Order: sequence, then C-alpha cells, then structure tokens
Amino acid sequence: MRTRQGDATVGSALRKPARTPTYRELTVYVRIREFRPGDEDAFRRLNEEWIVRYFELEPKDIDALSNPKTNILHKGGRIFFAEIEGEPVGCCALLSIAPREFEVAKMAVSSAHQGKGIGRCLLQHVIEAARASGAKRLFLESNRRMAPALHLYESIGFQHLPPERIPKSPYARSDVSMEMLLV
Repeated sequence: MRTRQGDATVGSALRKPARTPTYRELTVYVRIREFRPGDEDAFRRLNEEWIVRYFELEPKDIDALSNPKTNILHKGGRIFFAEIEGEPVGCCALLSIAPREFEVAKMAVSSAHQGKGIGRCLLQHVIEAARASGAKRLFLESNRRMAPALHLYESIGFQHLPPERIPKSPYARSDVSMEMLLV
C-alpha cells in the first residue's frame, strides 16, 4: 500500500496475533500519520481514556488536550496518530522543550488495541521523526504504575534519569523521568 509522505502504513489483519508482531508485520494494518484538522477530539479521547483509568485529569492535561494546536503544534511540536481503517487508535506528541530537544508526551493506545504492538510502532515512528528533524535528545515522564509503558520505553532505548537530573514536573502523577540521546 502506498502512503503520502510523512505517513507510514503499518497493516491489514485486525485479529490479535499470538505474539507481538514485528514492525514490518505491523505495518500491514496500522497507518501512522501526523495531526490534521479535526483530530482534536480523537487526541482528547485517547488521552482521557488512559488518564482517568489510572489517575485524574490535571490542569496541565486539560490545557494540552483542550487545544493541541496552540499548546503543542504552534510551539514547535508535532502530534502523530496510529489508525486502523481510518480510525485513530493511538497517538503520541513531541513537545519542543529546547533547541533540538523534545518531550515524548501524550502517548496513548486505546484499551481495545493494546498489546498488539501499536504503541511500539508509534513510538518508533515518533523517534525517527524527531531524529529526522535534527533532534539530539528526547525526554519523557511517566509513572511506575504504567509498567507496560516503562518496559516499552526501556526496550526501545530510553534510560532512567538519575535523581539529580530530574526536572520538576507539572504533573503530580509523574514519578519516572527518562531520556534518549539521538546522537
């Protein structure tokens, strides 16, 4: 299947495989694309689903999710979606935090599509997009309760920051800080 530049196709079979598919296999049924007009509701829905399941929406969440164009895109960030048959099932944002540095944030995969490798595919695409844009460092915050997400980040190459390098977070739920150097 051909895709527009900036999109990546990831798949055609929708049943859950017996094992986690490889990136190449996943490209058969999941398409990764950038934010486009009208995606605001999907971005909010995907993120609110996981946040309210495990935590509470915080003021910073409400701000970012209420207007991603102003709070992410117009500040030099990017938002990516994983979709199946045109339906957004996952998302991830790159927030510009310094020259050539981004925060990986607002990563979500709908509960109905978790465990299929979509988060890995989405994160790999986001990392490659950051690298292609000249980024040298990626940062992220998470929570110890999100063990599958932490395992994914670690398996892709994110490293835990030592306590003396952890910046103050605007999120009460944040108790893990990680980074990936892209040099």
